[in-house]
Amino acid sequence: MLLIPVWKRMTEATYHKYMLNFKVPGGTSRGVLKQKETYFLKLKNELGLGIGECALFKGLSHDDRPDYEEKLQWLCDHIEEDPEMLLEELSDFPSIQFGLEQALLSLRSVDIFELFPSAFSRGDDKIPINGLIWMGTEDFMMQQIRNKLSEGFTTLKMKIGALSFDTELRILNFIRSRFGPDDLELRVDANGAFEAGEAMEKLKKLSIYDIHSIEQPVKAGQWEDMARLCELSPIPVALDEELIGITDVDAKKILLQTINPQYIILKPSLTGGIKGTKEWIALAEKCGIRWWITSALESNIGLNAIAQFTYTLNNPMPQGLGTGGLFTNNLASPLMVRQGALHMEKDEQWGDPNLIFNQTY
Repeated sequence: MLLIPVWKRMTEATYHKYMLNFKVPGGTSRGVLKQKETYFLKLKNELGLGIGECALFKGLSHDDRPDYEEKLQWLCDHIEEDPEMLLEELSDFPSIQFGLEQALLSLRSVDIFELFPSAFSRGDDKIPINGLIWMGTEDFMMQQIRNKLSEGFTTLKMKIGALSFDTELRILNFIRSRFGPDDLELRVDANGAFEAGEAMEKLKKLSIYDIHSIEQPVKAGQWEDMARLCELSPIPVALDEELIGITDVDAKKILLQTINPQYIILKPSLTGGIKGTKEWIALAEKCGIRWWITSALESNIGLNAIAQFTYTLNNPMPQGLGTGGLFTNNLASPLMVRQGALHMEKDEQWGDPNLIFNQTY
C-alpha cells in the first residue's frame, strides 16, 4: 500500500492560546514573571491527533510581534502544504516552527507524546540537568540553593543581575565554602545585565568561585565587546540571547567566527526548532564550540519535545531542562526531576490535552 505523506491527507489544524501560571514568581534581570503566555497547535486527521507547543516568550522571542496569531492562523489555513515550505515561510517565527515540528511528529507517532523513541522516552534512561536558582531576595535565593542541593543536584545555574553584585558574590561564596568545584558545578546567567565597560572586572571577581561558565554577560548585539570578553575572560562565556533572531546559515557562521565563544546555549523555541537547533550545533562543532540545550519556560508538552530531542543528541553535559514544575496549571506528565536528572516515570500518565484545548482567554 502506498503511504500518503501526512501533509497530503485531509488535516484540520487549530491553535489555542494558554496562560501558564507560576507557582512562585520567577525573577530575572528583565523583571518578575507571574504568567507565561503560550500557544498549542492541534492537528487532526484519520491518523489521529497531533499536538505541539508554540512557546512564545514575550520580551525575548524574535517572533514577539503583533501578527503572531495571524501567522498561526496562516499556518492552520495552509497545513496541508509541504512542511519544508511551511518551515521556510515561518523562518521569522521560530516558536511556531518548533510547534509545527512537534505537532507533525506527534501526528505520525503511535503515542502522541513519544516524538523521539529512545531509552529516555521509554523511561529506561535519564538526562542530567542543572538546578535553576531564580533571582529574588538573598534569603529566597539561599533557600532555593539549599533545596536544590538537598535534591541531589551537582550542577546549579544561578541567575544574577538583580541584586547588588556584592550580595551575589556573597551567595556564591556561601556555596563554594561548602562545596568545591569537584563536588558542585556552578553556572551563572547574567541575561545581559553587565555594562560592557564593567564586565571584565566583574568576571574577574566571579572567577575566584570556580565558575563553570557565564551566560550572556552583556546585552546581545555588541559583537566586538563580546568577542573581547570571550578572548580574555577568566570564565568561559556562553552565548544565549545573542543567537536569537539569527536565522540565515551564513549569518550564524559569521556570528560564531566573530565572537568565538566557549559555549552556545540553544533554546529550540527561540532558535528555530529542531531544524534550526541542529544547524547551530553543526556550525558550532566545526568551530570547536561546545553547547547545551535549555528549555524556555514551555509547558510539559514543549518540555517533553525538547527533552526527547536532546537525548538523541548524546550530549553528556547537564542540560537546562528542569522548568516543568514551575506552573500550577501545567498538563500532568510523566516527566519528573530526581537526583539532578530528568526522568520519564513509567508509572505516571499524561493528562488529557483537551483540558488545555478547552480553555478560553
